[in-house]
Amino acid sequence: MTLFEKIANHEIPATIVHEDADLVAFQDINPQAPQHIIIIPRRAIASIDDVEPGDAELLGKMIVLAKQLARETGVANNGYRLVFNCGPDAGQSVDHIHLHLLGGRELDWPPG
Repeated sequence: MTLFEKIANHEIPATIVHEDADLVAFQDINPQAPQHIIIIPRRAIASIDDVEPGDAELLGKMIVLAKQLARETGVANNGYRLVFNCGPDAGQSVDHIHLHLLGGRELDWPPG
């Protein structure tokens, strides 16, 4: 069981900002921006490489939730970034797909 599954199951404390039947969103413990929220599906999928065509609706829900949370946290007006990391060279450190919502400051391009 991954760290993110344990957070979704309330086995590990986290500042959860949203949860429903499909998704859980929580504050990143090592934020890279004033607003840094992690959005995960409750169902464990190791990485974007493991996504199947039937997962398209779930991924869409993650993006729609990110938009909602960007509005709720006040970063939507000035802009925000959504990031999926896939694999260790891209910075994926937990084998459970997750979407980063980052905002609240100017974000450089290209990223690190």
